[in-house]
Amino acid sequence: MSEGAPTSWFDGRARVLFVHAHPDDETIATGGTLAALAEAGREPLLVTLTRGEQGEVVAGPLEALVAAHGLAVARQNELRTALGMLGVDRHAFLGVEPARADGYPPVIYEDSGMEWGADGRATAARDASPDALTSAPAVEALNDLLAAAYQSNAQAVVSYDDGGGYGHPDHVLAHRLARAVAHALDVPFWAIVSDVFASETDPAAPASEAVEVHDVSPWLPRKVAALRGYATQLTVDGDEIVHVGGQRESIGTVEAFRRLTPAPEAHGSSSAAR
Repeated sequence: MSEGAPTSWFDGRARVLFVHAHPDDETIATGGTLAALAEAGREPLLVTLTRGEQGEVVAGPLEALVAAHGLAVARQNELRTALGMLGVDRHAFLGVEPARADGYPPVIYEDSGMEWGADGRATAARDASPDALTSAPAVEALNDLLAAAYQSNAQAVVSYDDGGGYGHPDHVLAHRLARAVAHALDVPFWAIVSDVFASETDPAAPASEAVEVHDVSPWLPRKVAALRGYATQLTVDGDEIVHVGGQRESIGTVEAFRRLTPAPEAHGSSSAAR
């Protein structure tokens, strides 16, 4: 398990860019780490790629509210509440300044949706909108994320593994975009590890791929409070999340990240010193 204070996480690099596909992903997968970095004055930046327009809604009184105002509005408000609970001040939606390439008007990348495959993993929806993230030219989304990383002086990038965690097409694309940006700026890229404890003992993992496991239990109350803000998408039941589809997931007290790109040497490189 990673030792030391949050100031030592991610090789001690300040201004870490987190790239997530939909509102609530950032809290479920990395909420404790975000809260810890924010409290330590590390100023993490979160870029959310879509507004989660294709999500389902938890049955109950919020269904009428969503019907009246739209799910995108509800999830944007939930994200704002969650970030307040985590203490994260710096956030942008992809396609909107500062996560928009210079000279281009703002654009909204919509949730691409998904279907469940026979193997239990998510797969692309058959009816993705022309405005969906995965329907947009990849180079446009890439340039937008590159602009956000460059303008924020990002010194490291965090997103999903190459399978998108559970296969959602927006998560898979988030990995590709985020890793390409890290490569372009010559900064390290960390992939979120879903099976935290297996990652520590995986004999197949290359030695060059360093895994950090953060004990985020001191920031668990912040993470839980942020999760409760996503009332259209989930409920908190004890130490578990109950997703809108009924799936249960433990609320992680540890969060793990595997470095897939070598870090530039110490903090003497130009990318680390920006």
